[in-house]
Amino acid sequence: MPFRFENSYARLPATFFENVDPTPVKNPELIRVNRELAIELGIDPLQLESDSGAAILSGNRVVEGSTPIAMAYSGHQFGGFSPQLGDGRAILLGEAVGDDGVRFDIQLKGSGQTPFSRRGDGRSALGPVLREYILCESMAALGVPTTRALAAVATGQPVYREGPVPGGVFTRVARSHVRIGTFQWFAAREDDANVKVLADYVIDRHYPDVKEADNPYLALLDGVIERQAKLIAHWMQLGFIHGVMNTDNMSVSGETIDYGPCAFMDEYHPGKTFSSIDHQGRYAYANQSPIGQWNLTRFAETLIPLLDNDQDTAIKKAETSLDRYHDIHRAEMRRRFYAKIGIAEDNNDDDNASDWELVDTLLTTMAENHADFTLVFRHLPEALERDNAEPVAKWFDQPDAFTKWFDTWRLRIPVPERHAAAKLMRTTNPIFIPRNHRVEQAIAAGYEGDFEPFHRLVNLLRAPFTEQPEHAEYEHPPKPDEIVHATFCGT
Repeated sequence: MPFRFENSYARLPATFFENVDPTPVKNPELIRVNRELAIELGIDPLQLESDSGAAILSGNRVVEGSTPIAMAYSGHQFGGFSPQLGDGRAILLGEAVGDDGVRFDIQLKGSGQTPFSRRGDGRSALGPVLREYILCESMAALGVPTTRALAAVATGQPVYREGPVPGGVFTRVARSHVRIGTFQWFAAREDDANVKVLADYVIDRHYPDVKEADNPYLALLDGVIERQAKLIAHWMQLGFIHGVMNTDNMSVSGETIDYGPCAFMDEYHPGKTFSSIDHQGRYAYANQSPIGQWNLTRFAETLIPLLDNDQDTAIKKAETSLDRYHDIHRAEMRRRFYAKIGIAEDNNDDDNASDWELVDTLLTTMAENHADFTLVFRHLPEALERDNAEPVAKWFDQPDAFTKWFDTWRLRIPVPERHAAAKLMRTTNPIFIPRNHRVEQAIAAGYEGDFEPFHRLVNLLRAPFTEQPEHAEYEHPPKPDEIVHATFCGT
């Protein structure tokens, strides 16, 4: 068998999930198997690529040892609380356990209706399957904690959205699928006993070191806060916009999860959004930091009964922990953006904030001049080595605006330090990102049965910091008629 499952989550109380088998599809066809990830999980990729593997990855066959379940959770969606959400189009097959004892969930998305589907069909269109595969594997290559893609499958039957489109099934791998919304499921029902069961499960699986803390549940809160604060800074370093930072889309393991209407910015602007339904800009690029803290506050609320027997004391403890979020996120943002302009963590001038002023001035100038986020930072090393602003200035509406900044920056990095600074920038600033128009082109071709653009994009994004002259066109921003202004969940 290509999978050997354990099912620790399925051993939790019945209120945590619903047992449900995937719904078979008509004619499953493998589009891609992530061979490298399969090997990491101890799975034979050749077996996955067989007819038997296709049957498993499409949901047509449930392997021995699997206990398929749909997980229960609630969530704040665009600020409004929905007490009952849950896996409406996803089914957790089980957990692969590595030689080091680390568990990884294996989940099928688009695998049919569950008790949480409400009025949905439980299926996924092919486009979101291809999008999530591209985006999460790109994020992994960029070093961002993220869920992973094990496989993409075409179902051979249509799903109906605005019209009929080809269907697909995505196999997602995660350290777990426990979300802030999972805790909210029990807190909303005043089920403190199962909040504790869930917290103990998360501690065992993701934060075992906190067991020895004086207050393990407070230490759990601190751990989740730290991981999320750093994760969001990592997104922002790359110009990534999650798009739907609802509490049911925030994993307590600290991984990026649920690649729906997300995207990497082309032109930089702090107010940029991509979700077609984010009309108020709640999840705009610059709002990701405060929304992260807002979501973590909702998480802290669920833990209040565990933090102290006295509610007022418990609230004060939670508030003290939440107050740390800003400092953690700020420090991580500064570390990452200093690296983007060639200033090492141990060589910055943070005491008088002049280095951050350099970063902030550059970003402001980029926004005012419609400069491409990735291209500006990608070409900074060349400009520094040549001691010439031209390689970057050409991306600004008014090149002189960048030249003014460049003249200040070049004085900040002495000549003897410039080689190390350029090296730091080249390992921090990617050459290739999954640009929105390229992702859309791959999806459009996939809908026509041509998966070559999809494979080509996935392959080149595996090495985002490496020069690939044969794929230089993938560095370029979109032409005016190629710009993607909004993305959709589309599942």
